[in-house]
Amino acid sequence: MAKQKHINAYLWSVILVGGGVTLAAVERVPWASLGWRFPLLAFVAVFTSSRLSVRIPRVNTNVTVSDTFIFLIMLLFGAPAAIMVGAAEGIASGLRISKTPTIVLFNSAVMACATSISAAVLSVIGVDPGHSLATTVITVSVMALTQYVSSTTLVGIGLALKVNARFWPTWKKHCTWTSITYFGGAGAAGVIFRSFNIVGLYALLVTIPIIWIIYLTYNKYLEDIRQTAAQAERAERQRAELERERAEQAERHIEELSRHIAEQERISKTLEETKEHFRHAAFHDSLTGLPNRSLLIDHLRLAIERSKINANHLFAVLFLDLDRFKNINDSLGHNTGDQLLVAIAGRIGSCLRPTDTVARLGGDEFAILLDGLEDWTLATDVAERVQSELLKPFSLNGHEVYTTASIGIRLSIDGHEDAENMLRDADTAMYRAKDSGKARHELFQSTMHARAVALLKLENDLRRAIERDEFCVYYQPIVSLETESLAGFEALVRWHHPERGLVLPDEFVPVAEETGLIAEIGSVVLRRACAQMREWHSTVGRQSLTMSVNLSGKQLTQTDLISVIQKTLEETGLNPTCLRLEITESIVMENAELATNTLLQLRQLGVHLSIDDFGTGYSSLSYLHRFPVNTLKIDRSFIGRMSKGDENSEIVRTVCTLANNLGMEVVAEGVETREQMEVLRSLNCAYGQGYLFSSPVDAEKATVLVLEDRSWRGPLSFDPVVALDSATPFVN
Repeated sequence: MAKQKHINAYLWSVILVGGGVTLAAVERVPWASLGWRFPLLAFVAVFTSSRLSVRIPRVNTNVTVSDTFIFLIMLLFGAPAAIMVGAAEGIASGLRISKTPTIVLFNSAVMACATSISAAVLSVIGVDPGHSLATTVITVSVMALTQYVSSTTLVGIGLALKVNARFWPTWKKHCTWTSITYFGGAGAAGVIFRSFNIVGLYALLVTIPIIWIIYLTYNKYLEDIRQTAAQAERAERQRAELERERAEQAERHIEELSRHIAEQERISKTLEETKEHFRHAAFHDSLTGLPNRSLLIDHLRLAIERSKINANHLFAVLFLDLDRFKNINDSLGHNTGDQLLVAIAGRIGSCLRPTDTVARLGGDEFAILLDGLEDWTLATDVAERVQSELLKPFSLNGHEVYTTASIGIRLSIDGHEDAENMLRDADTAMYRAKDSGKARHELFQSTMHARAVALLKLENDLRRAIERDEFCVYYQPIVSLETESLAGFEALVRWHHPERGLVLPDEFVPVAEETGLIAEIGSVVLRRACAQMREWHSTVGRQSLTMSVNLSGKQLTQTDLISVIQKTLEETGLNPTCLRLEITESIVMENAELATNTLLQLRQLGVHLSIDDFGTGYSSLSYLHRFPVNTLKIDRSFIGRMSKGDENSEIVRTVCTLANNLGMEVVAEGVETREQMEVLRSLNCAYGQGYLFSSPVDAEKATVLVLEDRSWRGPLSFDPVVALDSATPFVN
């Protein structure tokens, strides 16, 4: 709708200007001195020449030879007459290409404007076309060039607006070829003009066969183009048909070859394989020779049936997964990895009784069925023996290889278990062991399954939350400790779940990190925070206010992070220097090289960078020189335990001194008492953030703080109303 308005506005602007030019020309036409030649030429130009049109191939437009007569009228009778005839010819030719009144009037206005501009240029250069052949050539050339440039410029702008493209590519595509009509028409007009002094009216008659020959020649050219295109199309069809035949022939060959191979395989299997071999292949792993998942499930079902008959029959399932097995495959190759799996199968078997079953489920996953246990503790004993065996080095292809395993244990309870569910529960316990640090075992508890189901539901809800726009941004003030005035805000994400209400970030952010959804959530928070700060700048005029937004580890590794942030700043109009991006030091140190390049690019955008939770991770001083960091944020754990003169206050003092010496700012998180604020002020800490000043609030309440230009001087106290939110990490 907006594009059409722009097009209509442009068309009517040109129409109004063209109408004004035409009316002015009509007033200035010297009617008394025109003679009978003028109406004859005007009639030919308007009603005859415009009918001699040819369609340009692959371009939705037509070209007429009427320009020759308009140029001739300008040379013989002056600019006003030429402008008037040009406007009339524009209407006549416009009616032949379109029935839309606006297009017809626009075509007429373009002709009037272009002819008027040509006349103006000729008036400026002041050359008499009848003085000599040279002046005629100069006049005709200038007239053709000016008419061509002005006419195609007006048309090109309209086409660019219509297709929503840039002017120059559009002009080159649609208007370059038209130059031949202008220069050809001007040349013909010049020849006729020079001939008028000799033969008079007969010069006009001479032009008719010339124009007709040009018209027939061009039509012949178009016919040649059409024939060439048809030949190319026929050749393309023949090529496609040939390729289709070749493809069919290849398919027939493949089918014959497949049938031959299948027949050979059938004969080979008939000769070489026995029924026992088939049975073994169906229920055993081809690499290790161990039972596979199907056979394990059968044994597990038998154990369940025995426990139903005998309530004292105990059994357990152990699910084992190797830790960092992918590193071995990637470094030593899959052949060595396969050898390791075979060796591990042997070691696991050495830890078991003859009545027990060890199976390979696939990849680096194994399962153990301990059937007929005398006591539950035997299950954990077996797990410890297996882990002890796997700790010993493996010698493979001249390499000494070490590995560990995480083990989940599912014990039988009442004989009413399902085999697949028991294996699933052992798998769940195994993942709990991995989450707890790997190289250990965990007993399954019913809460683990409930948690796994809850996490799956949470992931699904997160995806729907992004689609439904259920995330909102809260803002916590950052206060200057020197002036106790508002310096900025930190943007904190909140999730308004339609069923559970407010979901805290420490519950859904880890899941979002693991699934990669944190990138989309982070983009939402960044865009809203930047837009909100830009709104505050515009309405309140406090350009010094800054907005801090957290970047997750996943976002930092995004290949398009820089372009996303740059686009967000451009769309919201926020000054880059007012944006603070916060990254925890542990995330930065996980991939220091990548982080350095990314942070340098962010600084080039003008964005300020902060190290969040400083002191809780690597706390390496060397990286502070390498990374383009502006601000250090001291973790709340130091502030909460800080009192004047104690160890924590000395740590804070050291950080403040270090930052000041490096030209960095310091922000203290978790400031909750006046005493903490005074200590921080004495340690030259520039900014503070915490419940002493305000809890995180929504945009409406934050706007009140900005409008009030609030100062926190005077007695302050912790707000107990927001205590529920105090346990929530302020993460993005």
